[in-house]
This record gives sequence, C-alpha cells and structure tokens, in this order.
Amino acid sequence: MPSNRRDFLKVGAAVAAGSLVASSPLLAQTPSGLLVPHDDLPKVDDPAIKALMEAALNTAKAGGASYADVRVAARRQQNVNTRDRIVQGVSDTDTFGLGIRTLVDGAWGFAATSKLDKDSVAKTTQLALGQAKANRASQLRPVVLAPTPGNQVGEWKSPIEVDPFNVAITDKVAFLLAANEAALKVKGIRNVTSSMFFLREEKSLMTTDGSYVVQTIYRTSPSMGVTAVSADNRDFQSVQSNEVAPMGLGYEHVTNSRLAERAPEWAELAVQKLSAKPVEPGRYDLLLHPSNLWLTIHEVIGHPTELDRALGFEANYAGTSFIAPPDAMLGKMQYGSELMNIVGDREQKGSLGAIGWDDEAVKPVKFDIVKNGVFQDYQTTREQATMMADYYKRVGKPVRSYGCSYAQSWSDVQFQRMPNVSLQPGNNDDTWESMIAKMDRGIAIVGDGSFSIDQQRYNGQFAGQVFYEVRGGKIVGQLKDVAYQFRTPEFWKGLKAIGGPRSYHLGGAFGDGKGQPAQSNSVSHGCVPALFSQVNVINTGRTA
Repeated sequence: MPSNRRDFLKVGAAVAAGSLVASSPLLAQTPSGLLVPHDDLPKVDDPAIKALMEAALNTAKAGGASYADVRVAARRQQNVNTRDRIVQGVSDTDTFGLGIRTLVDGAWGFAATSKLDKDSVAKTTQLALGQAKANRASQLRPVVLAPTPGNQVGEWKSPIEVDPFNVAITDKVAFLLAANEAALKVKGIRNVTSSMFFLREEKSLMTTDGSYVVQTIYRTSPSMGVTAVSADNRDFQSVQSNEVAPMGLGYEHVTNSRLAERAPEWAELAVQKLSAKPVEPGRYDLLLHPSNLWLTIHEVIGHPTELDRALGFEANYAGTSFIAPPDAMLGKMQYGSELMNIVGDREQKGSLGAIGWDDEAVKPVKFDIVKNGVFQDYQTTREQATMMADYYKRVGKPVRSYGCSYAQSWSDVQFQRMPNVSLQPGNNDDTWESMIAKMDRGIAIVGDGSFSIDQQRYNGQFAGQVFYEVRGGKIVGQLKDVAYQFRTPEFWKGLKAIGGPRSYHLGGAFGDGKGQPAQSNSVSHGCVPALFSQVNVINTGRTA
C-alpha cells in the first residue's frame, strides 16, 4: 500500500493509465507512464495513406463527382480532473479514420470509415457518391463552389513548445492538486475543482483541385473553480478561473497559467462575494473585462454573422440571425458605435481558431465583419461565397471563401463554422485600470457566467464572475447577483470607450456547438476592455 499522498498519486495515476490502455487499442504505455501511439500505426502523411486518398478521389471522379475531398485524421483528447485533494478522473480517447465528400450534379454526399484499407475506402467512396445522387431529388438549387487557388500543398503546426501528451499523468495531477491546496488554505473555501484538457489532431486533406495539406493542431485548457461557503451555511459563492482562457498552445500554457500562484487570489474573491451587497436594479455604465466580453461577442456577433443562419439554412443552437436579409444589411446596418471594429481571422498566434488551411484547403484571410460600427460581411465557405456573388461584384470584392469550413472529426462532414471573431483595440493606451479611473458611477465585470440569448441573437442577458462597484474612478467594493440585459444593436451603439493594444486579451471556448447532428468547434475571441453606456442591470438573487 502507498505510505503517503505522493506515493498514492503515483500509484493512482499508473492504475488510471493502465485502464486507459486497456480501453484504447491505438495507445500503448511506456515504463514511465506515458501513453503513446502504437509503433505500427500509420501517420496521416504516410505514403500508403496518401495513396488511399488518391484512390478515393479517383473513384469519386470516375463515379461522376465534379469535386471531391478526402480527410484522414488522428485525433486524441485527454482530460485530467481533480476535486479538493483527490483525483476525480483521467480519460484519454483517440480516433483514427477517413472521411470523403463528393459533389455530384450539384448535390453533396459524405461517408466515413475507420478501416483504412483499399476495399473499405472504395466502398466508402461509393457510399458518398450514392448519397450525393440520392440528394439530388431534394436539392432546391445546385451547389456551386467559389474558385480557390488549386495545388495548395504544405504543412502547418500549432506553435507549441511542449507536447502535452509527452508530460506524465503524475506531473499533471501534482500540478492540479498543488493549486487546489493553495486555494483550500484560504479561510472560508469549502470546495475546489481543477482540470486540464488537451487535444492533438493530426490530419491530412486532399482535393480534386490538386491540394494536399497536412496539419497538426494542438489545444490546451487549464482551469479551476473555487467555492466559498458562509459560516452559517446559508450562502455560497464561486469564482472560476476563466481569465485563463483555453489556447491553441502546448503544455507551456498550463505552466504559464500559474494556477497555484493565482489560486489564493481567486479564493479571496470568492470569500469576498459572500459579503458583497446585492446589486440595485437599474441602468449603469458597464466596463466589461475581455474575460467577460468575449462570450458576448461570440453570441451576438459571431453567430449572427454566420451566413447560413442569416439565410435561414441553419437554426440549431438558438436559431437564425437578426442580420437578414443580406441585401438590406451589408454595408448598411449600423451595428454599433464608430469604435466598433470586428474582424474574422484564423491567424492569431495561440488562438483556438488558428490553422493553415480550412477543411476545403482554403487558406483563410483576415476580413472585416464590422468596420466603424457598420456591418460589412458574413462568414463564408466556398459554397456560401457564391451565394454572395452579386454583392461582391457590386462592391469590388473577389468571390472567395473566407476559410470557414470545418468538421470536428474525420467522421463528420465539414460545414460553415466560426473563425476567431475579435474586437480590435482602440488608438489609445488605455488599460482596464485607466478605464476604471475614468468612470464616475458604474459596474466593472470580470469573467463570464451564465447567459441567455433569443432565437435571432437580438435580445440577450449575460452574467459574470466578479462584479465591482465603481464610484468616482475607484472600486469601492464587490457586488453580487448581477446580470445585464440588452438588445444587440442598441448595446453596441452604446459603446463609448475601448482599451488600447496593451489591454488586448484572447478568450474562447472548445464547445461552440452547431448543426444537427451537432458538432463542436473551438474558437477564440480577442477583445479589449469596453465601456458601455447605461445598460440595464437586474438582480438575479433571492434578495434585492
């Protein structure tokens, strides 16, 4: 039996790792406790895999496809979860397979297989062709693809320093439990949870346009939550560490998160919330920290500017879009104040949306969604871009995809997904602290919380983690039970000040859901502190 907690952790992690290997035929265990791919597994860029992809495309063309693309991917995810002084769970999952999409007479077909041999790939391609031909009967209009530079050939990799899958489970558990211990030392803290999530996706894509690209994408998220309970057990308050956003980085992001160092700070904030006074409902100037504002941007700018929602082709996960019809909105609708400049991109270093090419082998570009407060453009794929051809020709833009095609795995068909959607900094040197100093009376909100949004992304209600009362340019204490309500255009028209480049921060999430069957997308939203004028605030607590 282990004689102390450190020995227990080592034994527990080893047992957990062993059980994972037993349930995962793609992984093997090293003597040091690492889980690694079996030596006999092919790589996604293996010549034999490439030959299978070429055969699939040849079969598709012979079967009448005017266009086809094939993706092979090895996807691995790992979660480590702790609570207080114990390990709650360790999971390590992986998949490996091939998906092919075919376009026949203007209709799509898709099929996938985990059996990477010649006969299985041929049968899967025939299934995709058959589905495309069956879909022609119900196709309202033929699919037309925007032109894209062919012969896209190359490799891309997330800019990581340390592969998280090369770090032992025991080290990860020790890191999390040390953070928990630091928080539990603060008087009043009753419960602490912490976790790590890692993703590595190695994928290759080949198209009948002549493109062949190979990418290795990493995503990492360390997080923790602390809960304080009052002495009479009648109240509890929690704070999440969502100032530490998930990123498209390696294990260095975990190390740089400094969870153990920052845990006492979050714990103290949770304790202070117990004695915070309930907010008085009314209208306030709101200063939103990037760790709060990113979620609002995601819901009321990111989703309604997806073209399929605006055209009514997509209504899952909270509906369509108030920014419709396109002809009445593009270049005309006043989305917000002149300080509002929103861009879409997949190039910010360390962002969750960063890639070299999308799942149609399109190299993404940075594009304006809102400029000086006026709505400029939607997010598009190759298919969607042709739906905007008349508008693009009128304004002198090329008819091209913005590189927004994505599938969550090899077994899912790609469709329009959100890139990074970000609020650009102002031409000033303002920071969170300097903007508070300029406030007369208002509320400053840090961290994201619960939210609600209507079916067209028009009416919203958002909460947060920590709420500061500001008077005369100073924080005078914490508030609690705060949520702000708005109608989207009026809210953004009330944007009256934003921070400068030094205050820019990336927030984001792994779980951007869309579609039916549902798929999940990882996306970052960069932004700066932003001051909004006279926003309606309600009290969400049991007492006013």
